[in-house]
Amino acid sequence: MNRVVAHVSRLAACAAVALAIAGQAPRPPRATAGEPAPVPARSGLDLAREAARAWADDAELVYVENDEPLAAGGAAARWGYLFRSRSADAARGYSVRDGRIVEAADLGFDFEAPPVAADWIDSDRALAAADRAAADYCRKSGGRLATMLLVRGAFNERQPDGTTWTVVYVSDTAPSLMVVVDAARGEVVRTLKG
Repeated sequence: MNRVVAHVSRLAACAAVALAIAGQAPRPPRATAGEPAPVPARSGLDLAREAARAWADDAELVYVENDEPLAAGGAAARWGYLFRSRSADAARGYSVRDGRIVEAADLGFDFEAPPVAADWIDSDRALAAADRAAADYCRKSGGRLATMLLVRGAFNERQPDGTTWTVVYVSDTAPSLMVVVDAARGEVVRTLKG
């Protein structure tokens, strides 16, 4: 039971981190010409990592989430990356859109998360696995993709220290569905409603 409470607490903290990184909730997609094309999560990682290493030599990636609504194939126009520095005992988030850092901010609260594994699958592969697991939910309740987040140590009882993607689907008529995907192998490890 304590493990479940810890995992739920970590997800709540992850949601707070996402809002802090983005500075706001994801905005609806715009239909304006000239908007950047949605891209998978890894597309902004190198830029964010370079900025994080300039901030702190020991900066480690601890969290990734879409900062704008997801498009088909697990792509978003903007992704948020959170890094933690043990030497500075601080965390800093970077939001990347169209190949540029559009926001960088120190996290205003303590977020002691372990670094994610270096070999995580990209958001497109994670979403493909999650969509298969969520197909029945989406069909029966009109469920739709809401968010994707990458973190280590959340909701994976088989491998509690593993890095996972948590893909959240919402519905107007049913509780949300979270599909947890092992970020190393691309396999669904569990689903949760709530």
